[in-house]
This record gives sequence, structure tokens and C-alpha cells, in this order.
Amino acid sequence: QVQLVESGGGLVQPGGSLRLSCAASGSYISINVMGWYRQAPGKQRELAATITSGGSTNYADSVKGRFTISRDNAKKTVYLQMNSLKPEDTAVYYCYADGLKRSLYQFASWGQGTQVTVSS
Repeated sequence: QVQLVESGGGLVQPGGSLRLSCAASGSYISINVMGWYRQAPGKQRELAATITSGGSTNYADSVKGRFTISRDNAKKTVYLQMNSLKPEDTAVYYCYADGLKRSLYQFASWGQGTQVTVSS
């Protein structure tokens, strides 16, 4: 089982910044994709940003130029630096990871979620 633990959410004013972190632990051979999805009240969960083990990134159009995803493979941690935050960024942010377990089966894991609220 692969566990993901998020931190860094909170309340911030419009235009402010937050940095989310997510650390992976457990038994696995490798992690391929790590990333962040978000779910606003009454809406479906959507992609925010992902990053592969090789460093290739993918961003939702709504966050391009404002959010930056990065990854420390040695620390098994993914980060999301969020700048110029808008009220519409308010959501629960979920960490995601997939890869290969020691059993040689693929895994896909989700964190518990961390609340980000952008409000004056």
C-alpha cells in the first residue's frame, strides 16, 4: 500500500501564495506520475497539475503561469507552488501518485485532501 500525506493548505487572500507538499510512503518499486487534482464544492474533481518521474509537467489551462509543480524523487515528495491565487482556486486539493508495487502490479493512490480557500 502506498500512502500520500498532504500539507500546506489554508486560507489566503486573493493574489496571495501557498505551497502544497505531498510525501509518499509505503512499499513500492517506483512512482511514475505524481500530481494534484482539485475539487470545488458542487463540482467534479479536476486536474490541476502533474509531473512524471522524468520531470515532464502538465497543467490545467486555468492554472498555467500561476502554479508550478515540482518533485524531489529522493524525498518522494511533490510540491505545488500556487501564486496569484484567485477565489475560483478555492477547492480541496488532492495529491495523486501512480507507479509499480513490489508485487509488480500497478498502483494509483490518493491523499486525504487539503483545503485551500482564497477569500478576502
